[in-house]
This record gives sequence, structure tokens and C-alpha cells, in this order.
Amino acid sequence: MENHTRYEDFVLLGFLIGHKAEISVAMVLLAIYFLTLSGNISILIIIATTTRLHTPMYFFLGNLSVLDLAFSTVTVPIFLRNLLSGIKTISFAGCMAQSYCYFFLSTVEYFLLTCMSYDRYVAICNPLRYSAIMNSHVCVQAVLLCWVGGFFSVLYPTIIITRLSYCKSNIIDHFFCDSEPLLQLSCTDIRLIQLVTFVLSSVVILSSLALTVISYLYIVSAILRIPTGAGRKKAFNTCASHLTLFLMSTAVSILLYVIPSEKSSLGARKIPALLSSIVNPFLIPFIYTLRNDLVKGILGEIFGQGKAAVAQKMQKLLRMESAVAF
Repeated sequence: MENHTRYEDFVLLGFLIGHKAEISVAMVLLAIYFLTLSGNISILIIIATTTRLHTPMYFFLGNLSVLDLAFSTVTVPIFLRNLLSGIKTISFAGCMAQSYCYFFLSTVEYFLLTCMSYDRYVAICNPLRYSAIMNSHVCVQAVLLCWVGGFFSVLYPTIIITRLSYCKSNIIDHFFCDSEPLLQLSCTDIRLIQLVTFVLSSVVILSSLALTVISYLYIVSAILRIPTGAGRKKAFNTCASHLTLFLMSTAVSILLYVIPSEKSSLGARKIPALLSSIVNPFLIPFIYTLRNDLVKGILGEIFGQGKAAVAQKMQKLLRMESAVAF
């Protein structure tokens, strides 16, 4: 498969909704992107500055926030540029880089969520040995394996995709360089790369799903043995955020990359991909702050301290004004 691409640029078709509607969508998307950045950066700052959160669970969550910052940045800025400027082109190198980063970060997310499910399993099923099993050395090694494993998992398919010949068209029916719409533009036989992509996606997603399901079977069994309702509720709350996020990501990814899709239905991939690359990173900070009592308590303390500081300053100003008036 030799690289003799006819087109230097690709055109990202996006959503055919008209220019005025595109401007409205861009404004909403810009707000979501800003909130995504703010929310994930806030989580990172809270975790880094709060000693109580220096635990394996929040170490993994911090890495997940870094991942989501990168994940949303891979697709959203280019999509915003396309909507606001009407310039929908992307260079061949830029398209390949975007495609690689998207699938690399997606793979790392699944590995990381699987590690988080194991962390919850140890915390609930083996609480007395938790500190010994999930020590800092193990956590750092696990996170490094997630990033390195994701890097190499999608490297070979990306090399194949870059070496294909694209001469049918340069119009990609998507808002980013997704693999399947891109492959449909190739004049080369794509059966091998489709098979490789399908196998790798299935292995990553289904193995993560299987390991997480096994972990939660043990977790649910342990929770049901807790004698008090308050204890069961507390144990479940420690897992609810992770389980919600994992189910959201898995449902979208199975729909996109495990269930085979026909060429005629490629346009239907846009909405699930929008949820995966834009909506999920936006929701993660809210899921973890609204469902986590410890984080809510820390945020309450921070805002409470802020209000107290403002009140103290106002009292000082009032005393100064009173002194001047006197």
C-alpha cells in the first residue's frame, strides 16, 4: 500500500444545517468547551491542593481529567473553526494526527476506567488491605501502562491508514477525521484495515467491559452483605460516579466501533461521536462533583472560606468608612 494521495487537504462536511444554525451551534459548543476546560481544571486544582484527596481513586480521576482536557481539545477547536469561519478544510497530516489522537485517547480512557473499577473493587471487597495493594508505586505503574498501551494499540492501524491512497473524494462526511468515513474515500482495498480496526476496538472495549462487570459483581455482592442501609448507601456512592461514566462511554463506543455499520449509515455516527468527544468530557466534572460527598464537602469549604473572606473585607471597609465619617 503505497502513499500516493491525490488530495493535499480533506473537507470535513460536518452537519448540513445552514450558516445561521451553524453559528448558533458554535456558540453553544464554545460554552460547553469553556465549561469542560473550567470543570476539569478545577478538579485537577482541587485534587492537587487537598491532602485528603491524595488517594488512588483521585489520582486516577486526575488522570481522567487530563485525558478529557486533551480529548475535547482534539476535536472541538477545529470543529468550532469550521462552524464560525466556514473553512472546513484540514490538511492530510492534520487529519491523520487528529484521527490518531482521538483513538489513542479513547483507548487510554478505557484502560483507565478499568483500573478505576479494580480500585473500587479493592476498596470495598478488601478494605483492610487497600493501602497495601493500591500503593503509590502500583498506581503510577498502572497509569503509565494505560498511556503506553493506548499509544501502541492504535499505532499500527494509523500507519496503515496513512499509507492508503485517497482518490475517490476529499470530502469526509463527519465533523472530525473518524476512521470509517475516511476509509470510504480510499481507492485501496480496505478490508484488512477494517478487520484490524474492528478486532482492536472489540478487544479494548469488550475486555474493559468484561473486567469491569466482574469487578462490580464482586462489589455488589460485598455491598449486599453490609448489615446497615446507611453503610450500603455509602459504599454504593463511592462507585456510582465511575459506573455512570463507564456505562456512558461503553454504550457510545459499542454503537460506533463494535457493531458493524453500513456505508449508507455513516451519517448516523455523528451524533454518538458528538456525545463521546464533546458531551462526555463536559459531564464528567459534574458527575464526580454532584455524586461525590467528599468533593462536595471540599467545594463547600472552599466557597465558605471565600464568603468568609469577602465578609471580613466588607467589615473592614465599613469600619474604615465609619472612622472617616467620625
